[in-house]
Order: sequence, then C-alpha cells, then structure tokens
Amino acid sequence: MRPSYPTDLSDAEWAHLNPCLPASKKRGRGRPKIHSPRKILNAVFYLLKSGCPWRFLPRDFPPWKTVYHWFRKWRIDGTFEPFEQLNAALRECLRRRLRRNSQPSAGIVDSHSAKTSGVGGEQRGMTAPRRSAGASDTCL
Repeated sequence: MRPSYPTDLSDAEWAHLNPCLPASKKRGRGRPKIHSPRKILNAVFYLLKSGCPWRFLPRDFPPWKTVYHWFRKWRIDGTFEPFEQLNAALRECLRRRLRRNSQPSAGIVDSHSAKTSGVGGEQRGMTAPRRSAGASDTCL
C-alpha cells in the first residue's frame, strides 16, 4: 500500500477520465499490463504538479520509464486531446462564473524557460580568458 498524494485521482475524477483512455488490446500476445492506467496518470499528474525530473519519480509510483512510455504514447496518438479540450472548457466556465472574460487577456512567460530568437541585438562574442603572470599562449 502506497501513501496517497494530493495529485492522485479521486474515484469521481477517475470515473470521468477512464472512458477517455484507449481500451487495452486483448489479443493474448505480449506481456500483460502490470500497472493500471490510473497509476500511470497519478504519476503523470505528480510529475506535472511537482516539476520533478522523470528519473526522480518516487518509488511509490510505477517505474519512470513505464510512466514516460505511456505518457509519450498517449501524447503522440492524441489521447490527451479530449483532456485539453475539457480543460479549456472548464477554464472558460470558471472564468465566466467569476465574471471575467472567458479568454485570458495576458500571459506570463518565465524567462528561464523561454527561448530567445537568434534575430536582432548586437553581436557579442566570448571575452579573452584572464591570464595569470607568466601564462604561455598555448594555455588558451
């Protein structure tokens, strides 16, 4: 029995999300699934909320490689598209309930995660390294 985390799905949330996941293939080939989709989603939600790297996923969850495999598979095959649409609809509903514009008018960008463009600005280069007294030219 593992401890529960605040990011774990409740039974009611799971009842809404489970039908959106692809049905498991029952062909009789390959290994049987060891980890349920609910455990995988709990791990994904933990990662998203905590911001920890995949490899730092607590041992209470399935192995990080398994979680990453399913996350990547579901992202590529479009499994998360209904979730994104549901999230957008819920956000708009909440904003209307709070008597705000249903579409946000501003956003925040974290400068540590935003990439800059290669266009514009003055050209900058590396500065020469400091040399101590007696340093030879071959030590650059």
